[in-house]
Amino acid sequence: MSTPRNPVVVIPARMASTRLPNKPLADIHGEPMIVHVWRRATEAGIGPVIVACAEQEIANAITVAGGIAVLTDPDLPSGSDRVHRALQSFDPDGKYDAVVNVQGDLPTIDAADIRAVFDPLADPDVDIATLASEITREEERTNPNVVKAVAAFGGSRVARALYFTRATAPHGDGPLYHHIGLYTYRRAALDRFVGLPPAELEKREKLEQLRALENGMVIAVALVDGVPLGVDTPEDLERARLVLGA
Repeated sequence: MSTPRNPVVVIPARMASTRLPNKPLADIHGEPMIVHVWRRATEAGIGPVIVACAEQEIANAITVAGGIAVLTDPDLPSGSDRVHRALQSFDPDGKYDAVVNVQGDLPTIDAADIRAVFDPLADPDVDIATLASEITREEERTNPNVVKAVAAFGGSRVARALYFTRATAPHGDGPLYHHIGLYTYRRAALDRFVGLPPAELEKREKLEQLRALENGMVIAVALVDGVPLGVDTPEDLERARLVLGA
């Protein structure tokens, strides 16, 4: 397989959030959060950016901002399924050969990090790429809410993913890596991934990416310098407002 030449960015978004109701429309300095994410993805300059919307209200916000919105079934089980369905609707002929999946709750994401998650697909053996950052806070090493990417980077900025886990791993001296849930899929890899049933370790760890590893798909991990702020609570939203300024 060659390096994808015609990628597209898809941002899945839905209103259902128990800790922060109507999260995609949360106001950050006069604009909905999803619009901030869309702007960052556009700044990355990878390709067209579409927002896969579970609800019409999100689509309206993106359209008003000048973006492309695709409505998807709100009952789809995951963000990956939402991305896949939106891509089928937006590009039924398969013009786009790779898709970058950017989470809709990362308003402070750096455009450079979005570009970084696309670069590992230059390796023809890689099916999926994702990001990680070295853990610097001691409490994160043992926090099960911080997912660890197990990969042997050595002196490189890209390595093959051997595993993802909520446990403290690998054992012994050395760095641990905080997994960041952005992904780039080759188009065929995404088609295959969403067609696979949930896997044993995926269900045990509650980590969707393990489905790919269990089925022999190759995931590459690119190192970036920091972890973007994910907005899940009102407190996170206030932090995002501070980071993004007035």
